[in-house]
Amino acid sequence: MKDYPDRMTAEQAGKFGEDVLNIVSQIPRGRVTTYGAIAAWAGWPSHSRMVGRILRYSPEAEALPCHRVVNKEGRTAPGWSRQRMLLEEEGVLFRSNGHVDMNRFLWEPE
Repeated sequence: MKDYPDRMTAEQAGKFGEDVLNIVSQIPRGRVTTYGAIAAWAGWPSHSRMVGRILRYSPEAEALPCHRVVNKEGRTAPGWSRQRMLLEEEGVLFRSNGHVDMNRFLWEPE
């Protein structure tokens, strides 16, 4: 059986979820960040997919600017066509390939 040294306990998962929601709440209008960056800032860099699940399934996430989270290439979430519109309303520009211009709009906390 494969060893998973980065497996979370239930307590760690709860703390991770709180940290993810806190980080997302800080993303400024007109900026984006990535699932991977959020996971790293929360202390679990290999858990970017878990960030996505937290944002999708946590009731608390509905009040947060989750539309400001994209993948590392700047792609929006599949199946969420409104995400691009919300970002464009905030002034976020997209490249011709449909990805956010990460050089201009990537946010990292200080």
